[in-house]
Amino acid sequence: MKYISLIALLSILLTSCNTKTMNNGLIIKDSPYNVETTYNNIKTIISNNPNLKVLLELDHSKNALNADLELNDTKIILFGNPKLGTPLMQVNQTIGIDLPQKIIIYSDNKTNSKIAYNDPLYLKKRHLIEGKDTIFETISNALNMITNKATAK
Repeated sequence: MKYISLIALLSILLTSCNTKTMNNGLIIKDSPYNVETTYNNIKTIISNNPNLKVLLELDHSKNALNADLELNDTKIILFGNPKLGTPLMQVNQTIGIDLPQKIIIYSDNKTNSKIAYNDPLYLKKRHLIEGKDTIFETISNALNMITNKATAK
C-alpha cells in the first residue's frame, strides 16, 4: 500500500510542475518572462559558473528577419564543459552531434516563452553510452538548475 501511495504522489508531483518531457528526448519548460529576459537570465547563470563556457549565441528570429521572413522570438545558447563532454565522446564520438549543450528559448505565440533542451538521459540511450552515469546525472542536474533559476519568480 505504501508503494502505491508513493507512486501516486510522484505522479501528481511530476504532472503538476512546469516541466514536460517529450518522448523525442526534449525537456520543455514554461517561462514567466519574455524570451529576452529568459535568455539573459540563462546567459548570466552560465557565465557566472566557472565550470561552464558560453560557446555560441544564435538569434534565429533575427536571422529570419534578415532574410525578410518572420519568426517568433527564438534564441539558442550553446555552452559546455569539456571535462564532462570529452569523457562521453571518448566512449562514443557520435554524441558530439549533440554536444555542446544547448538551450533554446522561444515564444510560441508572442506571449508564452518556453525553454527546451535535450534530456541527457535520452542522449545516453541514443548514443549507447554506458558507465558514465555520474556525468549524465551531473549534466542533467546542471541543466535543470540553470533553467529553474532562469524561470524563477
